Amino acid sequence: MNPVSIDRSSGSGLSALLVGDPAGRMEGLDIIRQSHERSRSFGLTDTMRPDYGVLGETDLILKREQNRALCTHALPVIETLYGQIANTHSMVVLTDSQGLILHSLGDDDFLARADRVALRPGALWSEQQQGTNAIGTAIAAGDATMVFGDQHYLRANRFLACSSVPILDPFGELLGVLDVTGDCRGHSRHTMALAKMSAQMIENHLFTSAFPEALRIHFHGRPEFIGTLMEGLAAFRADGRFLSANRSAQFQFGLPLASLRAHSLSSLFNVSSGELIDRIRSSAGAPVERTISLRLHSGVNVFASVDLRRSAAVALSADTHDVTDVVPSKRMPEPQPKLSGLRYLMTGDAQVAALVERVRKVIGKNIPILIGGETGTGKDVLASAVHRDSPRSGGPFVAVNCASIPDTLIEAELFGYEEGAFTGASKRGACGKILQADGGTLFLDEIGDMPFSLQSRLLRVLQERTVTPLGSTRAVPVDFALICASNRNLRERVTAGEFREDLYYRINGLLVTLPPLRQRTDLAMTVEKILRGERATGTTIRVSPEVLAAFMRHSWPGNFRQLANVLRTACAMLDDDETCIGLDHLPQDFFDDERDAGISATPTKDSVRLDDLALSAVAAALETHAGNVSAAARMLGVSRNTLYRKMAALDETRRR
Repeated sequence: MNPVSIDRSSGSGLSALLVGDPAGRMEGLDIIRQSHERSRSFGLTDTMRPDYGVLGETDLILKREQNRALCTHALPVIETLYGQIANTHSMVVLTDSQGLILHSLGDDDFLARADRVALRPGALWSEQQQGTNAIGTAIAAGDATMVFGDQHYLRANRFLACSSVPILDPFGELLGVLDVTGDCRGHSRHTMALAKMSAQMIENHLFTSAFPEALRIHFHGRPEFIGTLMEGLAAFRADGRFLSANRSAQFQFGLPLASLRAHSLSSLFNVSSGELIDRIRSSAGAPVERTISLRLHSGVNVFASVDLRRSAAVALSADTHDVTDVVPSKRMPEPQPKLSGLRYLMTGDAQVAALVERVRKVIGKNIPILIGGETGTGKDVLASAVHRDSPRSGGPFVAVNCASIPDTLIEAELFGYEEGAFTGASKRGACGKILQADGGTLFLDEIGDMPFSLQSRLLRVLQERTVTPLGSTRAVPVDFALICASNRNLRERVTAGEFREDLYYRINGLLVTLPPLRQRTDLAMTVEKILRGERATGTTIRVSPEVLAAFMRHSWPGNFRQLANVLRTACAMLDDDETCIGLDHLPQDFFDDERDAGISATPTKDSVRLDDLALSAVAAALETHAGNVSAAARMLGVSRNTLYRKMAALDETRRR
């Protein structure tokens, strides 16, 4: 039997990629024993049938979208890894941080066997679901793990040999797991080494994408290892403050990530930001890479290649001053579930589908997009989705609300400023939003509220693609995609002399208008999507038929923003054992809006029919469980208090 191996090292040397050492073998057996104890504590038995509940296609698509950055960087690596193990009765698996399988690739004959134990996309392989297994145990232990044959807790899985490696984001948080699984009769001792190298490649790709505007240092004690998986990667702000380091860098520094956060460029490499930029200064504005020699804080000499984007170079140059906000402190490329790609916006409304199709055709073609629509219709969500589906998705997405910035500050906010540019200016100056968007997307929300005096300056930036900070005479080149939005009619403002006509035509490459919520046909799907993010994973919250009917009647003056707030408040009103939102959970101002809008509170024929259906469901649940209120409440997904109220209504109906 092949040994179990757990990787406790953050090292980058070749020895860190080997498996089967005696110390690792003993430690691995301890991990398996501890995992078996956890499996028993979860109430599992080795003879039980595994939980084969698999997500439907719609839910799986949403999970992949929520893990888009991980999937984007991992899939090419998975294909390469599979090419190395093809025809070995094996498969490669990618999961999220909970052990849910997002993608798999493998030999057809083995995929058929794996499918019998639900080793396929949509299945959850946590220890709680499957007992001891490499994916779930790697998540629980936080280390690379191999589980072979009989070491699986469930007998159904004991024909498998699995090697799993956690994938961490640049801030040390678990993103997912890369797993190679095969028939235990043909397992190769080199499988774990391949999985570790592939996971490290994914982490390095994620690291580079996470800090597109940072000062990045690639380093190693041997120059031939720079540019390989063995190189250390460290990212810093323009002023030298530490951002993050990959596992190889942590190993070379001799410090874990938590300790490195207290350091800076000068304390780790014995060089200041200014000294480093002097050594790598280039006359070109594009990124520069040069191999130089640096000394670590430990006294070890290393070779280094410095990757410096233009915006950081500007901030560090002798002609301007250090800027602390060039790089966000923690910006990952992974999209948030509510600000995902365009596909996330497709929820069944024909108007939105047509709008998205038009937008898709101009993405990446240097055509500015102007988004119209009422407040709360999701203009910012659409803009973010366009960015995430564009070739610039690896760059920054910089959003500016022109209506929320005081007129006296918006010029400095947009264009930046130098030391002493105005009273109260920072001593080190500041990098404006336009320069921060270099290489990515600039989103100007509520552009109709931009002061008329600044519109000519913005027009000049768009025409010349350069920006001149306040107090400076030097124009800095910028390159960004432009998206603007407004809830005002800009044509009317042009006619009224409140918006420049030439600027209007410069920003209006493609005009799209988001429909208000009351005109959309996808309300039910939208409610479902919002509710998915309001409770813990595994808990499904739904709305009652009465609530959905009330939502359909509502005018939604605040559009999606109002809907999200109503649902968030309603979820907070639910008892711990409730999973269904009823009318009594909705905030009072929701009904005030209906009354103010003149909507009659008199029940309609449809609402009466829905009430009858709800009471019928209560009666059926009580009959099914022989009057057991607790069991009936669990069946209906409501609290006992709610069920008692429904029972009282049922009794009242029967007395009539």
